[in-house]
Amino acid sequence: MPGGTIETQVVVIGAGPGGYAAAFHAAELGLRTTLINAEPKPGGVCLHRGCIPSKALLHIAKLTNEAREASAWGLQFQEPTIDLAQLRDWKNGIIEKLAGGVSQLCAARGVEYLPARARFANSNTLTLEWPDGASSGVGEQPTEVVFEHAIIATGSTPAVPGILRIDDPRVMDSTGALELEDVPNRLLVVGGGYIGLEMGTVYAGLGSRVTVVELTDGLLPGCDRDLVKPLQKRLGHTLDQILLNTKVEGLSAGADGITATLSGKDAPESMLFDRVLISIGRTPNSRDLGLENTSVVVTDRGFVEVDACQRTAESNIYAIGDIAGEPMLAHKASKEAKVAAEVIAGEPAEFDSVAIPAVVFTDPEVAWCGLTETEAKAEGREVEVAKFPWAASGRALTLDRTEGLTKLIVEPGSERILGVGMVGPGAGDMIAEGALAIEMAAVARDVADTIHPHPTLSETVMEAAEVFLGHSTHLFRPKK
Repeated sequence: MPGGTIETQVVVIGAGPGGYAAAFHAAELGLRTTLINAEPKPGGVCLHRGCIPSKALLHIAKLTNEAREASAWGLQFQEPTIDLAQLRDWKNGIIEKLAGGVSQLCAARGVEYLPARARFANSNTLTLEWPDGASSGVGEQPTEVVFEHAIIATGSTPAVPGILRIDDPRVMDSTGALELEDVPNRLLVVGGGYIGLEMGTVYAGLGSRVTVVELTDGLLPGCDRDLVKPLQKRLGHTLDQILLNTKVEGLSAGADGITATLSGKDAPESMLFDRVLISIGRTPNSRDLGLENTSVVVTDRGFVEVDACQRTAESNIYAIGDIAGEPMLAHKASKEAKVAAEVIAGEPAEFDSVAIPAVVFTDPEVAWCGLTETEAKAEGREVEVAKFPWAASGRALTLDRTEGLTKLIVEPGSERILGVGMVGPGAGDMIAEGALAIEMAAVARDVADTIHPHPTLSETVMEAAEVFLGHSTHLFRPKK
């Protein structure tokens, strides 16, 4: 392999929504920037194997579910026939279009993209390993990059515990599930978190009989129970089974399927499935980066320690996104990316956001930001909670989706909005208003006095604030 060295001011390792955002912003700030990622095109897990393909498939699941439910409205549809090859092509076409767009943006901003694997030789040098057939686009393939500043944005990978790790293609992680090799008749989803529930929703919509097994006593552990309740009730109809307080003790492969050994009060000793999806969390990609050749500190859980400026213990090396700590969310990574780039450029910046929205793209969607009621109780913090049920929303009634709820967490005395949560169709799109209210230190009166269009689901945010103030138009609460 031909040798060579690239010198750059900023090198970004990893090209997901954190990595490419960091590279783009650094370039816009006038810094010579190199983006390295061991794939032909940028985009990372989010674009290629996560957020984007999963939302495309969730859209399909939503359509099939609505078609089945339309009989209650006087509409009759035949059971859909699914062309998996065409569906995969459509999903992959979305990925290719977006990845191509990000590549064009790289070129437009003058960011040099290297499809190689990078490893720290020291705090100023990376060595490169090129996949067979890969090209740097600059003539010969360089073997090292000398940099002034580095931003680590290597993301995370699905976690699979050893007890469930068997060598059988029918046992999948989220990446495998998104390949959509087939629609199994019986699918086991191990883990009742957002990834498991989203992918379980996809496969149920496509016709699988889905069983979800969750170790704790509720789906979406950590989320407020009143937000989870409508989702769990609906999933009780769309999924085959939900087994809580249940552990998968082991998996064994046979000719007729994968046998799962279970332990739990209401669980059978074993069940047979055609496929199994392991979705119990993600692990930061901090191994095999050569970080031991620097002063960067890695925690026992594999996260890189950073300060508010995203700077590691090595003053010229920064970390953003999943590898820099929870929550592992693409939009959090993108925000941290801009902070790191601005700090490197000498601008005053730090990550001080207090409302990072979280969205579960199930049906109904669940979304929240800021302080949750669960967190407030755990901290012994006094708060007031105002709720507006979507049963009182005209728009929810027109959609035949009245199970939703919007809630505000309010600071007593100041009446400042500390948290917002909602469950229902479109919750993921509406939660941004809550994040803005929290970041702007809005009080309940600010939200209530903001005119919201009628009839919309966004009105439920305004009416939740009116509930707090005691004068919701569409919900009567007798005065105490």
